[in-house]
Amino acid sequence: MDPSTSAPPDGGTAVEEAPAGPPQEDRRARIARYVALFAMPFLMVTMMYATYMGTMHSPTPRDLPVAVVGAGPVAEQLAEGLEEASGGGVEARLVATEGAAVGLLKDRDVAGALLPPTGAGGTATIYTANAAGASQAGTVQQLLAPVAVENDWRTTVKDVAPLADGDMSGTAVLFAGMGMMLAGYVPLSLMTMSLPYLLRLRRFLPLALGWSAVTSTVIWTILGPVVGAVDGHYLHFLGVGVLATGAVALAQLLFTKLVGPLAVLFGMLLWVVFGMPSSGLSLSIHTMPGFFQFLHGVLPLPAAGGALRSLLYFDGRGLGSHLLTLAVWAVAAFALCLLKERRSGHAIPAAPAVTGPGEPLPALAGGPVRAPRTRYVAAVLFPLSILVAVVGLMGASMHKPEVRDMPVAVVGTTQEQARQAVAGLEPSLGAMFDLRPVDSVQEARAQLTDQRVAGAYVLPAAPSGGAELLTASAAGPSQQTILRTVFQQVAEGQGVALETKDVRPLTEDDTMGSNSLYVAMSWIMAGFLIMAVLRGGAPELRRFRQFLPLLAGWAAGMAVWLWFLFDVLIGAVNGHAAVLIGAGAATIFCVALAAGAFTRTVGLAAIVPVMVVLMLLGVPASGGGLPISMVPEVFRLLQDVLPLPAAVDIARSLVYFDGTGIGGNLLTVAAWGGAGLVLNLLADLWLAHRARQGKGIPAEVPRAGAPGPAARAEAEEQREEAALAGSAAS
Repeated sequence: MDPSTSAPPDGGTAVEEAPAGPPQEDRRARIARYVALFAMPFLMVTMMYATYMGTMHSPTPRDLPVAVVGAGPVAEQLAEGLEEASGGGVEARLVATEGAAVGLLKDRDVAGALLPPTGAGGTATIYTANAAGASQAGTVQQLLAPVAVENDWRTTVKDVAPLADGDMSGTAVLFAGMGMMLAGYVPLSLMTMSLPYLLRLRRFLPLALGWSAVTSTVIWTILGPVVGAVDGHYLHFLGVGVLATGAVALAQLLFTKLVGPLAVLFGMLLWVVFGMPSSGLSLSIHTMPGFFQFLHGVLPLPAAGGALRSLLYFDGRGLGSHLLTLAVWAVAAFALCLLKERRSGHAIPAAPAVTGPGEPLPALAGGPVRAPRTRYVAAVLFPLSILVAVVGLMGASMHKPEVRDMPVAVVGTTQEQARQAVAGLEPSLGAMFDLRPVDSVQEARAQLTDQRVAGAYVLPAAPSGGAELLTASAAGPSQQTILRTVFQQVAEGQGVALETKDVRPLTEDDTMGSNSLYVAMSWIMAGFLIMAVLRGGAPELRRFRQFLPLLAGWAAGMAVWLWFLFDVLIGAVNGHAAVLIGAGAATIFCVALAAGAFTRTVGLAAIVPVMVVLMLLGVPASGGGLPISMVPEVFRLLQDVLPLPAAVDIARSLVYFDGTGIGGNLLTVAAWGGAGLVLNLLADLWLAHRARQGKGIPAEVPRAGAPGPAARAEAEEQREEAALAGSAAS
């Protein structure tokens, strides 16, 4: 007899027995679900770090627009020579006056300007706008300064749009724009499964407007009064934020109506993965491939960042085009959502088929059933906490980098000479540098290779000799630039020439020195993301032994894939395959163990503190972006504790420093894995105890197409009537 039917004992007509709950999952469906679960973090990690590594490992200027002031054959020859010398990196355009050049620069139609001197041997002026991007301003100087040297000109640099004192890195608009993107798309990933009935356009629109206003206020509060990167401009932040966050939220709603929970991939790809390199908020857009230059005028993140830059630093110049971009996104998404609802109703693929708050649903995927009030609170606090963590921690750590106690060796022919030199330099450099006397160049090189010092200043060996500065750009090009600038002034004050030697140079495939950071971040993200996905999509996995083979296979597979991606496909990391794969697998596995101890016990709510500890605190503490001597003290204390700094140092040491210090870094990673192992075993005991009490049982979420509560009640009533009829007949 078919198990879905029941027959009366007298052999009468069978009554169909409808299922009492969601349909049971067969083996094929289960396999498909697990494939999808592993595909999700694989795609997230791959698309993020393939894009970041591919676009930022070796940025090269492409047709960087530069104004040359002048007219006539001489000016034309200068412009042509500038383009030829740059090898296509510069697109020079002649302007008649200095004022016209400055106007173009403030309108951001050009990245820089060159004003030649009126006579031979005079002083040329290079105009930049740091507020349009500090890295772009530096690129302009690097491209224009050689022209001045070739023509025997002295140079002076004028910044027509300087950054604010509280935002010396120029990253306030970057983190503000990123916060607006997160506020727009993250809530939808929760609401799809816990509050799907709020995703009807007439309900969602007022919620989105209110949410956009609240989160814009939060972003301004963090970057303004709390961090000090922004002074005033609240209404500007509010206006741009409501438009940007609202536009992203409506577009994300459209994706959700089309593909359901998979919309998170589309949102992450457009708003974050493609948005960051195309924004021009970190690196100049003119150093990005052509595809991202096109996206610069299309995506919301470049528009939001550009609008804030216009208002904060350029008196609103160019604001209209950015606001128009955001408005087009908002209007188009609204219209398409409205059309979708009118043509095919309100159903969302793979989302719970509910129309109101009465249906029992979890607050976070994979969790137990929660009351509507709890679900509302979770839908607000979860994305808000991510927003605060990202904007707050990144803004606080990077908005105003200042050199503090950067270790530098001072090398003399004797220890006494080195001590005397340190004593003479400390009154002027003591706050910035930790000067250490060394009596041999060989010892200084060894300390530089071991990364115990950032550089070494070698005193002249003879009265008529010159000084030497030993640096390692592999430890950070910005660190090298600081050392070169400061000790050039020291040498000039001592009346000696200075020769700089890069004893550990960066490769041509890693000109920014950021490859080790992206490699390490991909390992960390692969580790904690798999546990988040399994907690939300496979809540039936309750015992630690069920996770172990899955995590081991995931760690090994992802380590191989990431090496293949970074080395073979992108060409950013060369060699050291076996060690990189092994270190990557160990890091992914240990991070997954540590993250799993919390996601298994707390649920997806643990993702926020896990992400803060493993990723957000680790970025400034790693020295992979800014030198560790330029971040606040609290992050320096975490450098030897967190797994991300250890992973960065592993990747960097393998490529540039002959593997020095890897043992200690692997020990740090292993300590996190060991702690995770112990906590997971304890979690097994606690979860078993909770299950015996009937607590913490994951909710059975009704999917679209599954029988709702009314249908299940009717089916139960039919079964009872059939049973009574059978009893009467007997």
